[in-house]
Amino acid sequence: MASAQPRFSLGSDNHSGVHPQVWAAMSQLSQSHAPSYGSDPLTEKVTTDLKKHLGANASIHFVFNGTAANVLCLQTLLKSYEAVICAETAHLHLDECGAPEKNIGCKVLTVPTSDGKIAPEQIEKFLIRGGDQHYAQPRLVTLTQPTEYGTVYSLDELRRWRQFTREHNLLLHIDGARLIYAAHALNCSLHDLTGGLEIDALSLGGTKNGLLFGEAVVIYNSTASASTKFYRKQMMQLPSKMRFLSSQFNELINKELWREITTHGYDLAKYLGAQLEGFSEISITQKIQANSVFARLPRQWVKPLRENVFFYVWDEATFEVRLMISYDVTREDIDFFIGEIERIRELHKTVVKQ
Repeated sequence: MASAQPRFSLGSDNHSGVHPQVWAAMSQLSQSHAPSYGSDPLTEKVTTDLKKHLGANASIHFVFNGTAANVLCLQTLLKSYEAVICAETAHLHLDECGAPEKNIGCKVLTVPTSDGKIAPEQIEKFLIRGGDQHYAQPRLVTLTQPTEYGTVYSLDELRRWRQFTREHNLLLHIDGARLIYAAHALNCSLHDLTGGLEIDALSLGGTKNGLLFGEAVVIYNSTASASTKFYRKQMMQLPSKMRFLSSQFNELINKELWREITTHGYDLAKYLGAQLEGFSEISITQKIQANSVFARLPRQWVKPLRENVFFYVWDEATFEVRLMISYDVTREDIDFFIGEIERIRELHKTVVKQ
């Protein structure tokens, strides 16, 4: 008999609820009225305080979701005949339903990767036909930090990318849906990963990190930043009750809730990885540097396991799966999942014997 359905999911950190501290801050705001569209005192203070973490020259614009954040960053920086270069696994390429192409008209050029990371020498082939009117002109590189595989670019790797893009007149964007985990893994500040690198744009994630909704578009490029607010409005991403969005980032970043969330998520991911390594039938496929574990499971285990604990099959050909830790997943939840693996392994041993 299958065990009772647990309250948690290892499918995505989008599956979690809202962090109680964030919920309480939003609830408090409901007790009074305030001006709309970001002209309220709280939003003004929050954006000013966020610059202490992201850089004094940061132009900060809140939007509803991650697709909008990525597209708005690119739209602010790119012309329709230009191209963005990214890893073949990038969310921008695989999971935006063609939103960059539709809304900007730009071309997306992809680079192969085994761990989600790409290196400057991999994109040199795209730079040969600069000035050729028959070829979409490469203009921007986007790096996912941490990557879709939960791996992290080191500060040296990021500095190398910044130097390379400058030398080749390219712009640099960071897709930071889970950027806070990279800061934890590297034991550095958020500024070290953003304004300190003098990048051109950042998509700063909130929803995956315990917020109800919302991401922040951060533009550093002074030439482009003046137009961002107009593109945001055209993209239907200007929140009227902005204070409910900015208050969440106030808790997450300014009040440093992100440190608690990342410590919990990383530690629990490492614990899960260590437990999985106890099964000879399971192999860990990527370094554990954030709040995810990638592992290859026996094919026949996957369906019964997902009946009680949901997770995604990342690669249907190899049955590599992604196990994602949310801020509210507990060690007891992980122990339950490991218990399910043990139960299903024994069940299949019994079937084989029969």
